[in-house]
Amino acid sequence: MGEINIRMSRSQDPHPPRSFFPFGNPFRMKSPKGSCLSPQLLAVLQAFEATLGERLKKLMPKSRDEILCFSWMTLAVKSLCETHNDILTLITDLELPVGEWDDKWIDVYLDVSGKLLDICNAFSSELSRLSQGNLPLKCALHNLESASSKQYIRACSLLDEWKQLVNSRNPRIEKCSSILDNLVGSLDLPKVKNSAKGKVLMQALYGVKVETVFVCSVFTAAFSGSSKKLLELNVADIHLWAPAFKSLQNVVNEEIRVRFSRGKFTVLNELEAVDTFVKELYPAIRGGVETTEMELPVKKTVEELGAAAEKLSQGIDLLVKGVDGFFQAVLTSRHALLTPVRFDKPVNDRPGRNVTQQVA
Repeated sequence: MGEINIRMSRSQDPHPPRSFFPFGNPFRMKSPKGSCLSPQLLAVLQAFEATLGERLKKLMPKSRDEILCFSWMTLAVKSLCETHNDILTLITDLELPVGEWDDKWIDVYLDVSGKLLDICNAFSSELSRLSQGNLPLKCALHNLESASSKQYIRACSLLDEWKQLVNSRNPRIEKCSSILDNLVGSLDLPKVKNSAKGKVLMQALYGVKVETVFVCSVFTAAFSGSSKKLLELNVADIHLWAPAFKSLQNVVNEEIRVRFSRGKFTVLNELEAVDTFVKELYPAIRGGVETTEMELPVKKTVEELGAAAEKLSQGIDLLVKGVDGFFQAVLTSRHALLTPVRFDKPVNDRPGRNVTQQVA
């Protein structure tokens, strides 16, 4: 009971990836064996899961056009921040100090949170790369303010530079897929010790993991330009948040696959809008024909390109702040959870087990 099957759209490695939380199957708490949950613990868990369910519902786009616009992506990463912060609150409510955790829990927490920080860095790298593309785009628009043939030729060159940049691939994003594979390992491992509080924590952490892997999978697919990077997570119905998650995953993943099947080079709405106007404008100014005044249709396209470029720039800036916020949330949780360990337990007694250095 409670077994979770996770299937992915890409092939598995010959060796199964390390589990996200190898503390046992959190759904064994529903089994008659082991500790029973008190009404108080059950209320804590249900409150956490209900909040997560409502949070996932808020990510459901009102229309497919909202999927993978930068505002939706910013909302998604903000949701992750809130969910990760909720875990700290949950641990406080459970009165389950980290000092009482098994050493392997600490080891795995360091490993997992470290991988999330790597993913954040990769996303920040990609957003920085896209932001750099704004410079040739803005310069091209500036050159198009003139009716000079030479300026038109220069604008074409700058638009070529922009197209080459946005069509290139970031190797750091490509590595995110293998990181995600390591975060979706099987949960069907030895159960946790006979601790009702531990089982509540594990089930809550599973919800955090599912939302995190889903959002990071969507971002990775969007930034990599391939639907093969998408993950499909099958979640047991015993969770209060399961229906909201399944609906969200189905809608978002399906739309991403449809867009890529149409041959689009990107599924990012604002980036696609800029690319559309660039493709429309480029033939009209290529060759640098001398004119005394820009023709009205071309002038309109230039104005639309300028508006689209500004919207793209603003969207990137918002998402940069969102990803940075998620990075800080993960870093804060590492520090908050591991600081008591540094003082309560000798954690540096084995090679590679320096928590102080890892937190830094």
